[in-house]
Amino acid sequence: MHQVDTAAQAVEELVSLYDGACGRARDAIASGKYESYSSVVYPKLSVRVTSWHPINRSEPFGYVDEAGVYSAVLSRPDLMRPYLLAQLEALTSNYECEVWVGESDVCIPPEYITGIDDLSAVRGSNTPHVPRPTLDEVDDAIVDGHWDAFHGKEKPLFHFRPQRFDLALARLEHYTGISPESLQKYILFTNYAMHVTEFVRFGVRELSNPDSRYTRLVLPSGETVSDTVALEDLELGSKFQMPRYDLVCEGGDGITMINIGVGPSNAKTITDCLAVLRPEAWIMIGHCAGMDARMRIGDLILGNAYERRDHVLDEHIGRDQPIPAVPEIQRTLEKAVEKVYGDETSLMRTGTVLSTGDRNWEWKSPRDLWDWLRGSTAVAVDMESCTLAANGYRYRVPYGTLLAVSDLPLHAVPKLPAGAQAFYSNSKEAHVMCAVRAMERLARNPRRLRTRKLRRTIGEVPFR
Repeated sequence: MHQVDTAAQAVEELVSLYDGACGRARDAIASGKYESYSSVVYPKLSVRVTSWHPINRSEPFGYVDEAGVYSAVLSRPDLMRPYLLAQLEALTSNYECEVWVGESDVCIPPEYITGIDDLSAVRGSNTPHVPRPTLDEVDDAIVDGHWDAFHGKEKPLFHFRPQRFDLALARLEHYTGISPESLQKYILFTNYAMHVTEFVRFGVRELSNPDSRYTRLVLPSGETVSDTVALEDLELGSKFQMPRYDLVCEGGDGITMINIGVGPSNAKTITDCLAVLRPEAWIMIGHCAGMDARMRIGDLILGNAYERRDHVLDEHIGRDQPIPAVPEIQRTLEKAVEKVYGDETSLMRTGTVLSTGDRNWEWKSPRDLWDWLRGSTAVAVDMESCTLAANGYRYRVPYGTLLAVSDLPLHAVPKLPAGAQAFYSNSKEAHVMCAVRAMERLARNPRRLRTRKLRRTIGEVPFR
């Protein structure tokens, strides 16, 4: 490890160290000189905060509770360059610091290095010199505030260990079809192909406008659109489980839409992976069952509380832990609905969203439904919103949900094919555009999203 003078120098050296290690890995695998692989290690960043003092209480990150050494072993610093630079600059401007960069003692498995496609020879040789990926190095101990993660010789600087980071990127590409490089910082989730079509339609329209801030659209098929094209000429279908569509801006301030499919398990899976890239925000746009007889099909629900009956995160965040709404997201969504719907904003209400893992939750006897919902404050029921909010809170990523009422099962309006299709046809464009306009508004001033509401009393790291 050696000391560097500036945050910019530190980040560039991290990139250089990582690139050098990957180059040595490719050479070792290609030449069969596996014993040289021992030098293929992740880079390490350490910051010694030499003295502690109170800082501006409005700072959302870049602060510590005490002086000491904070460190992280990092993967893909090239991909995280702007993030790392911003975080380091914040920390070193708030305190007197020494910044150190060097090689770690953690080897990089070749499966996580680009440009190495054929590992049959090395794996066939069973050499001890080339490490395999191991789940022993994959956990969320830092994110979840485990005691041991915060009480070693060095405190954590970043939320994830390197193999947790690498596995998340690999799974992200596996599920969505696109490499992580084009992922944008503002992410929309849906579980309807029609929302994807409307999003792509918007993207195509923007790319034909020479004044648009968007530069290209990346599809899960691998096709990149950067010029005028007819929507009908694009292949929007996908073989991937959660197809992803990246509407790209320079600097990553564009919008990504992911069709995550149905259910809380999918919602957890994708956000577990996305979190390592530190997006600025994610928002769910989907459909829900309305609980109030005054509602109408097509009404909008802006979730401002979350009743978690999905169970997939219970081991990480107890159900008795409140998941707060993020005011910065709420206000922006409200303004977007007003912009898109004009005087019809009476169709939107805020309220509690209940998420369940049972799609057929309403198939209960009247008495069982009564007992199930008695005491609930929910105005809407869906399957994903609470998971996305809870994991957003857990990973410190601002979150929100804007749902459209598609059925009223307690009031003799179940979701049936004919009615559902008519509703979808009438609502899909406006619904998507509310979320798009909200994200565009947030992207104009991302600092408004750097909220202290997502920081913990204990078990917090200096980086956002």
